[in-house]
Amino acid sequence: MRPQFKVLDSSLIGRIVDEAFALLDDPGVQVHNEDARRLLRDAGAQVDDATQIARIPETLARDALASTPRSFALHSLDGDPVVHYGGDRIHFDPGSAALSILDGETLEQRPPQTGDLVSFVKLVEMLPQLDAQSTAMICADVAAEIGDLYRLFLVLSYGRKPVVTGAFRTDTWWTMKEMLVAVAGSEAALVAKPIAIFDVCPSPPLLWSDLTCQNLIDCARHGIPSEIVSMPLAGATAPVTLAGAVVQHTAECLSGVTICQLARRGAPIVWGGSPAAFDMREGTTPMGDVGTWLIDCAYAEVGKSLGMPTHAYLGMSDAKIVDAQCGLESAAGAMLGALAGINMISGAGMLDFESCQSPEKLVIDTEIIGAARRLIAGIEPRETPIALSLMRRLGHKADYLGDPHTLRWFREELIAPSAVIDRGSFDAWQAKGRLSAFDRARERARDLVQRYTRPARSPELLAALRGITLRAARQFGMTDLPHSAAD
Repeated sequence: MRPQFKVLDSSLIGRIVDEAFALLDDPGVQVHNEDARRLLRDAGAQVDDATQIARIPETLARDALASTPRSFALHSLDGDPVVHYGGDRIHFDPGSAALSILDGETLEQRPPQTGDLVSFVKLVEMLPQLDAQSTAMICADVAAEIGDLYRLFLVLSYGRKPVVTGAFRTDTWWTMKEMLVAVAGSEAALVAKPIAIFDVCPSPPLLWSDLTCQNLIDCARHGIPSEIVSMPLAGATAPVTLAGAVVQHTAECLSGVTICQLARRGAPIVWGGSPAAFDMREGTTPMGDVGTWLIDCAYAEVGKSLGMPTHAYLGMSDAKIVDAQCGLESAAGAMLGALAGINMISGAGMLDFESCQSPEKLVIDTEIIGAARRLIAGIEPRETPIALSLMRRLGHKADYLGDPHTLRWFREELIAPSAVIDRGSFDAWQAKGRLSAFDRARERARDLVQRYTRPARSPELLAALRGITLRAARQFGMTDLPHSAAD
């Protein structure tokens, strides 16, 4: 039996979905994108161009759900299907779009540079617990206008794993697509074996900006998977009740699925999000709050009930350094996401309300991920009888350590964490320098980056990626790329 975490019964799921469909019609969804409004109008929605509000009939949204793929795969850059959206399969990737990095030496946050992201990509490649790369941080040493495409350029240049990404502009989306096509070999190859998925974020409550909506439409029309990241903020931009926030999330996702399928029927899309339970004391958006975890797990249940692949931002912390609060919040979020069977759990490495990345935290988080995977594997009766014959044979002797039964099963039953997790004696810990978990994680991160081997890429492909990126950079006043950029 696979352990599971559920917070909604079928009756409550039904009520949430019914109210979400009702919201699509009244008050409707504000859609700032003219192309999307045309698609909705032509499909039978009532659209007021003056207010930019579209009233979407339930029948139209249900038809869109019916045409949405129930599952699909993201492929590595080597062509292997490694991320499987759909059902209860779980995967993990780092959080994305951090504006700062926690310096492992000074413990101060600072703007990320190209070299920081390159090292981070290398580290992700060396951590098997992470199934995908993300465009994890925004480099401050390039023009802000190319921040989205530049981070994708670095990931594609140094990584093998599929990529969770997103575009900040409508024009840069096309440059990012050009890079993906260059790596895949052709547009048809990219559709057949997608190597990236784009986050698309509606604005709460019930609004699609021109930029995000266009990204959603462009992804659909070109067969590139998209991932809705709905962000209701309970008590601020959404109802304060958790169930009410889930109703809003459901309506926003249903509207996104509808627009996506109108752009291209059968386009792959994921039911995801990054909600939060608003902190009334601090005026912040805590990702490590139990209310946030409950909203995430609840909306995933709703998405699964509708047959949708799922995503959530979990396993991150609101702490500013890698401390006890950081461990508490990161572990609980990742564990609950795994127990909820969420297909892609984003957030490893992140601190400070999704704004900061830490390589050391990323390393510690992969230990949490390993434990989460073991947790959902559950307990199996490896033999029949389970233990009767073994215990009768050994009797009252404690000789299990060297017994063939132990040698046969211990690797499957028990997980062995890396040296980041200290399980030695007090004396052994002292002899090794009295290092904290952060100290050990810093050492492991450095070691893994040093042992990284760059994937084989043809000189022609690397030159093409650099040329695409430099062409975009020159439009915004740059004459060259930073020295460490895929040199």
